[in-house]
Amino acid sequence: MLYSIIRFFLDVFFTVLFRCEIIGKENIPASGGMIMAANHQSNWDPPLAAVFATRPVSYMAKQELFDIPVFGSIIRSLHAFPVKRGAADRNAIKTALQILAQEKCLGLFPEGTRSKDGKIHKPEAGIALIAAKAKVPVVPTALLGTEKMFSKTDFLPKLRVIYGEAMFFTGDIKDKEALQTFSQEIMDRIAEMIKLDRK
Repeated sequence: MLYSIIRFFLDVFFTVLFRCEIIGKENIPASGGMIMAANHQSNWDPPLAAVFATRPVSYMAKQELFDIPVFGSIIRSLHAFPVKRGAADRNAIKTALQILAQEKCLGLFPEGTRSKDGKIHKPEAGIALIAAKAKVPVVPTALLGTEKMFSKTDFLPKLRVIYGEAMFFTGDIKDKEALQTFSQEIMDRIAEMIKLDRK
């Protein structure tokens, strides 16, 4: 219930104030486990990518956020779950795989953290490992404009969300190089979508 209510208000927020344009919603599978992988430039990225998706999205969020009174409870009710940053968090990976096994949508930011210079950075191999273990498609998602929101230069920028065609890992799950390559291919696809959109 809370998810639906917040989603409604965020839809209005992004659509009315920021004239958000949505492209490629048809690329989001209607059912089955899937990963939505996006670039990350702002704290607004998780709600922006999720609110226009055709399905509820569960995100990994840093452990510290769940320790904040009230806020921690809210994000839990919005399907978020904690991850310890800086090291491989087996519990977070286990939870992610459980979500996908339940044929739900998992939202991930392959870079692991926000980009502070606006550029696409090297991804971690974790997204490929999760996709490979769960045998689910990855939908590359490009988010444009969030780094400018409420800034002095462009207070209400026009936002854009592009959902790309699904990608699948077809290599050997035990091959670390293949996993890293697939993670990089996801980020390269996102970068390409951003570049084509800006032309």
